[in-house]
Amino acid sequence: QVQLVESGGGSVQAGGSLRLSCAASGYRYCMGWFRQAPGREREGVANIYARDGFTHYADSVKGRFTISRDNAKNTLYLQMNSLKPDDTAVYYCAARSYACDYEVRKYTSWGQGTQVTVSS
Repeated sequence: QVQLVESGGGSVQAGGSLRLSCAASGYRYCMGWFRQAPGREREGVANIYARDGFTHYADSVKGRFTISRDNAKNTLYLQMNSLKPDDTAVYYCAARSYACDYEVRKYTSWGQGTQVTVSS
C-alpha cells in the first residue's frame, strides 16, 4: 500500500479558500479526495488519473474545487475556493490501482485526514 499524508486544513470564513496537499510514498493509478462530516457517510469530492490527469468532480464542488497532482513530487492537491459552511468536514486523500470512482471500499490506501471548518 502507498502511504498518504494530508496537510493544509484549517478554519476559514465562508467565501474563503484553502489548499489541501497529500504527500504519497508511491504511484497509484487513481487518486481521490473524500470528506466526512459529523454524522454523515464519507463521500467522494474529486478524483484524478495520476498518469493523464483526467479529473472528475462531485456536483456539490464542481466549479469551486480543483484537484491536481505533481507526479514528480508524488503530491496530490485540492484547491478549494468559495468555501461554504456545508464544506465543513474531515478531508481524506485516497488511492487505488484501478479506474476512478467514488466507492469508498475500493480505495486501498487512505491518509489520516485533515479538518476543514468553514464558518458563516
